[in-house]
Amino acid sequence: MQLLKRMFIFEIMSTATKTSHIGRKISRIRELRGMKQEALAAELGISQQSVSSLEQSEHIEDEKLERVAKVLGVSKEAIENFSEENLIYNIQNNYEGSNKGASSVSVSNLNCTFNPLDRLVQAYEEKEKLYERLLKAEKEKVAYLEKLLDKK
Repeated sequence: MQLLKRMFIFEIMSTATKTSHIGRKISRIRELRGMKQEALAAELGISQQSVSSLEQSEHIEDEKLERVAKVLGVSKEAIENFSEENLIYNIQNNYEGSNKGASSVSVSNLNCTFNPLDRLVQAYEEKEKLYERLLKAEKEKVAYLEKLLDKK
């Protein structure tokens, strides 16, 4: 088991992000947050292809990096200083048989960046609007068909 764990850590470390490639760091953080490129693009108001090219960029201007960091729910510095090694270290120290107690566990960001109830209400409202548009289209279709029948 210990050998398997070491092999896994070695694999992650061998594919770790380069320290200077900010786009790869953004990509990795986005993946760890469970966010797809499309979702990040929607939040930033850009296309998915723009997010893809952003994640391939080695350097990104500060203003754009700030916007990305805000959407990802981290600080600009967290993106700049991100490393797989630190992530592995934190996971090992906080979750693998650590008997230090809950007070020593470092939690970086457990706050939601949105209110789930607001998103639920928003989804419900969008569903209602979609239903109303569908109903309107059906009424127009029925009216058109009745008009065609009246002409015959």
